[in-house]
Amino acid sequence: MVLEIGEEGFKNFKNLKMIHRLFPNYYKPSFKFKYIFIFVLILNTSFIFCQSENPPNFVVVFCDDLGYGDIGAFGHPIIRTPNIDRMAVEGQKWTQFYVADPVCTPSRAALLTGRYPIRNGMTSSKRVVLFPDSPNGLPLDEITIAEVLKKQGYATAAVGKWHLGHLPEFLPQSQGFDSYYGIPYSNDMDSKSWDKYKDWSNDPNFYSKIDHYNVPLIENKKVIERPADQTTITKRYTEKAIQFINQNKEKPFFLYLAHSLPHIPLFTSEKFTGRSKASLYTDVIEEIDWSVGQIIKTLKNNSLHNNTVVVFTSDNGPWLLFKTHGGSAGPLRAGKGTTFEGGQRVPTVFWGPGIVAPGVINQMGATLDLLPTFAALSGSEIPNDRKMDGYDLSQVLTQNSDSPRKEFYYWAFAELHGYRNQQYKVHVKQREEIHYGRSTIVLERPELYDLRADISEKHDVAETFPEVVSDLLGIMDLHLKDLADALPDQLADRMPIE
Repeated sequence: MVLEIGEEGFKNFKNLKMIHRLFPNYYKPSFKFKYIFIFVLILNTSFIFCQSENPPNFVVVFCDDLGYGDIGAFGHPIIRTPNIDRMAVEGQKWTQFYVADPVCTPSRAALLTGRYPIRNGMTSSKRVVLFPDSPNGLPLDEITIAEVLKKQGYATAAVGKWHLGHLPEFLPQSQGFDSYYGIPYSNDMDSKSWDKYKDWSNDPNFYSKIDHYNVPLIENKKVIERPADQTTITKRYTEKAIQFINQNKEKPFFLYLAHSLPHIPLFTSEKFTGRSKASLYTDVIEEIDWSVGQIIKTLKNNSLHNNTVVVFTSDNGPWLLFKTHGGSAGPLRAGKGTTFEGGQRVPTVFWGPGIVAPGVINQMGATLDLLPTFAALSGSEIPNDRKMDGYDLSQVLTQNSDSPRKEFYYWAFAELHGYRNQQYKVHVKQREEIHYGRSTIVLERPELYDLRADISEKHDVAETFPEVVSDLLGIMDLHLKDLADALPDQLADRMPIE
């Protein structure tokens, strides 16, 4: 195979040291050239990283209810996110990146396992997510990113919101993480004032009381604070994340930093309260951006930035029910809890100066793809004893190649609502755009949208392209037949609360 590489591209090529060893006369600082030809039999990313003595570190920053339009790089005109925006310029901005479900618990299960949550029972038509009275969690025989990477000697930590089981046997240390620091479920749970928040959210600067939400803060498996002081939660998550990086700088690591905000109730530290002069929601996002900046700064201070991949994304779209406290999906339709684009297409950035080739990726990817991608980059093996739904995006990240993901299934509440290929998306079921908790709407006839021409899903073209509708429905039927071995519902059960 012949590779043609421009001078600047060659100087920045991530495998320069290996190429120099193989072809010592091809590159010298004083050697002037316009193009260079290198003959290589096998030189792909997975091979390079498998042979590397320093497999890359991985950091996933996972926000809660952050909308597609809530950061500067994705078009927000007011919210200031300079650190995330810089990541987008220096790394890859993905404009068609999806979560496997539009609500918390199933979305998180999918990210960590690389499987649609319908396969492991982590979605339900009876209860939306796990609650403080839920006796179950992510099944222990599910294999997470942390477990895959630990086999390669990685240190692993979960910081932030877990929401995959609050009982000790389901906490992160039972799922491959060495340590845990965070809240076990959503920050609005175990509350007697939840319904009032809908009215309070009319005020963009309404600031709730901490003791309205009896959410525990857990370190490993011990409750260390209840109710958690959410005014400092983003700051403390950040400090724990930095501590983990500093303590593990001599070995490969995986940090899963799952912010519990901007899910309501909104809280900020004193430094950020009122800082934006716009709204509390804006303050919250700007503090999260500060947190991202601190993570990047720590990586650079430890000379880890050239061997680390940082992913910034969200678990689903904005919670529109809560008005000025709910965020924006930008040009996308609807938000959290729906299978419209605003519910499952999320703002996503990959950053890693020594690994990620800069660019804007206008192709599909999903949180489902993180497990196989990290496995490829680290030389790890993905599970082969179960059905997996993710694709390896490593070639996209390192070489700006075409994404292997050409389709996506829209699941919500244990029901298949729709499907898309590279151009068209079909809906057969929907939830209300604001009140998604109401019953599923089964459409009398399918709706079809051309996502290349109509990102906002405004114009139903089903009658114009009936043959496309028929083809997509046939693919959905095949997908449903592939779920015969799905595990039973893990979310529906309840237990008495003491």
